[in-house]
Amino acid sequence: MKNAVSSFIGVAAVLLGTSAVTASAQTGQGDPKMGAQRAAMCSGCHGISGLRNAYPEVFHFPKIGNQHPEYIVAALQAYRSGERSHPTMRAIASSLTDQAMADLAAFYGQGGLRQSTAAGK
Repeated sequence: MKNAVSSFIGVAAVLLGTSAVTASAQTGQGDPKMGAQRAAMCSGCHGISGLRNAYPEVFHFPKIGNQHPEYIVAALQAYRSGERSHPTMRAIASSLTDQAMADLAAFYGQGGLRQSTAAGK
């Protein structure tokens, strides 16, 4: 009986944890710290002021720091669905979960600046 109760508690904890993560992704509440960890793939283009690309057409990379988180999530979802057509962004957005999008949006919504952990930096 004791093992059955322990098993039930373990399963309930897993289900509650999964529900919390799912609810967080559905409500669009991202974790800016997780977003900072995921942002390396974004900073190569969006982290360089004035950067532009000449292929397939001249394209200026938009600044996404301090952008509204809801807008960032909507844009990433539009790239993933094909509603927005930029091949690189579509490939990147297709690899992101809803929670990853929310995390990135939370990070960039707060300015998108990485906090230095080293003293004096």
